Amino acid sequence: MSMNIVALYPLLLLIQNIYGNHLSRHLDHEIGQVVFINILYRHGERTPIECYPNDPYKNLTYWPCDWGQLTNVGKLHHYVLGNWLRSRYNHLVPNGRYNNRAIYVRSTDVDRTLMSAEANLAGMFPPDEVEVWSAIKWQPIPVHTVPEEEDKLLAMKAPCKRYDVAYKHFISSLEMKKINEKYKDLYDYLSSHCGKVVDDLDGIDYLYSTLFIEKLANLTLPEWTKEVFPVKMKEPAGLSFAIPTYTTELKRLRGGPLVKEMLDNMQKKIDGNLERNISVYSGHDTTIGNLLNTMGIFNEISPPFAATVLVELRKNSMDGQHYVTILYKNSSSSPHLLTLPGCTEACPLDKVKTLLHDVIPINWDTECHSHELFDLSNGQPYHSLAIFAMVTSTLVVFLVLASASVYWNKQKPTYLYKKLRIETL
Repeated sequence: MSMNIVALYPLLLLIQNIYGNHLSRHLDHEIGQVVFINILYRHGERTPIECYPNDPYKNLTYWPCDWGQLTNVGKLHHYVLGNWLRSRYNHLVPNGRYNNRAIYVRSTDVDRTLMSAEANLAGMFPPDEVEVWSAIKWQPIPVHTVPEEEDKLLAMKAPCKRYDVAYKHFISSLEMKKINEKYKDLYDYLSSHCGKVVDDLDGIDYLYSTLFIEKLANLTLPEWTKEVFPVKMKEPAGLSFAIPTYTTELKRLRGGPLVKEMLDNMQKKIDGNLERNISVYSGHDTTIGNLLNTMGIFNEISPPFAATVLVELRKNSMDGQHYVTILYKNSSSSPHLLTLPGCTEACPLDKVKTLLHDVIPINWDTECHSHELFDLSNGQPYHSLAIFAMVTSTLVVFLVLASASVYWNKQKPTYLYKKLRIETL
């Protein structure tokens, strides 16, 4: 498998450049040239994160590297993608060379995403002239990260109490129960064959992902899988990526910070407050799903390896206005141009902000950990309502206690007390 893809590398690169550049030229002509780009991609091909108990390939000897690690094919995925990105956005690279002021790269703190970013950058910025430092056609380029438990942007695992409550509420909702009922027979079938209980969409997705990777590795799947893989498992596996951002509140608290950063990047670029031209984010299939679903443009299909979302800021030379185009590259050929609900393929930045207003947090930390109720229509706490309720309830309690005190004082008899003499011990 790996050898076949490596041998096909020149053809893959040619196909990507032909189809990708054709769409790029069309958009440049019709809408305007890209002046800033947000790039989010999933890591390349990896080994399974975990195998199921009855998996005939759960021994690591079947795999080229440890669990959940980037394979050589995965490295090539991103090297090719990096070449394609450089070809598409070469005009955003000053002097045709890497410049730390022109690009910023951030990854989740996971081996496969960090390595994917590095392989991608090797394809984007091969050393040229003064950058050459050895016979190796490669140069080190920084990739930034934060610990997963602090990452609200890409790993989306930073603590958020309000999200946890909202997610738990949705999981126990009637709508989620209907979804689980729809796939109950599939849950039962998988549970009876794989060696562990599968009772939710995530369980299906993990199993689907493992079988998919084993198929890529040319391993013969067990006979029982023919009944359900890939056809019957594909839909629920894809749907699993929409569940974490299924409601407006979940979107706001999970995918909202990344949407906010991308829009802020573009506004700062317009205002002249951002020097760089390219922001790159290296994440996971969950990162892709959360971003697309938060924006209302997810097709509920599992994001493939090296899937890429391009959020472009374009400036029209005729009217001087700035437009946003969103593309999804989920194959080796041309990316798909997506349309934000309520707008056109090229959407004015101000309208994008308006359309996504409800899913963009004003202050994520405050919204996550505050006990106040938030009005998702304007992103503000119900301050007036909260204050009114607090004052009213306090006043009512005071009046009740005062009335009770007056009544009690009127009813109780009067006693005369004589002070007792107490000797000091």
